[in-house]
Amino acid sequence: MGGVAGSNVLGEYLRARRELVNPADAGLRVVGVRRTPGLRREEVATLAGISADYYLRLEQGRDRNPSPQVLEALARVFGLDATATEYLLSLSTSRPTGRRARREAVPTGIRQLLDALNLPAFVESRMFDVLAANRLATALSPSIRPGGNRLRSVFLDEDVRGEIPDWEQAIAGMVASFRASIGTDVGDPRTAQLVGELSLASEPFRRLWARHDVKPLAGAPTRLLHPQVGMLHLRREKLPIGDSGGQLLVIYHAEPGSDSARALALLGSLAATDPADDAGRLSRNA
Repeated sequence: MGGVAGSNVLGEYLRARRELVNPADAGLRVVGVRRTPGLRREEVATLAGISADYYLRLEQGRDRNPSPQVLEALARVFGLDATATEYLLSLSTSRPTGRRARREAVPTGIRQLLDALNLPAFVESRMFDVLAANRLATALSPSIRPGGNRLRSVFLDEDVRGEIPDWEQAIAGMVASFRASIGTDVGDPRTAQLVGELSLASEPFRRLWARHDVKPLAGAPTRLLHPQVGMLHLRREKLPIGDSGGQLLVIYHAEPGSDSARALALLGSLAATDPADDAGRLSRNA
């Protein structure tokens, strides 16, 4: 499992991506039964134009700072997109883990914006901790509540899983986005603790984490099954908050005039008259 201080992050990533490549997709002729999943090390080296011994040193962590040209060649062999290639390039830079400063306090202006929006909206940290949320966001999903962690909720809370019809697709994207969010700070103690907890408790997380997929933190369409208003077809937007240590403002919205827009308006009306949510609201603004 990646995520331990001093671990060979670059080598783990190269090995994970190598094992996922179909040899035929890489232009290789497959003859007989292959005992090695994906590409062999020497095949990767040949396709990338480097020596097999040098590639072995990269996977074993004996050389952790290859040139950008070498990494870009490997990215082409593995069929990486721009986001994954940028992530691979970042792994060659030597820097202490966990050095990025965290500012977990949500700016006052953003809190005011949350309360003013008539749409579900919340703020999350780089680790997917929910730092602030408006009433409608919590009504949309109880897991969107300050103090919770969305990654932990999605994998360990059965009620949350029931809200997401496309759960398998959603968790794959979420883990890949989590890798992009934390970058090379996998040795950070809080990150290591969260990854360790989920790896022990959830086989799907353990499987997806081992793939080392990376996906940009971007908006996307999503479906949510709400117990009161039914199926919602929404768009989720993720907007970076400047000078915040990586915080994102997340907003859900529906196509104007659609059934989902009407259901979202109904949910807003229900949330506005729900006294049970007032305690959470006061807690958020304390």
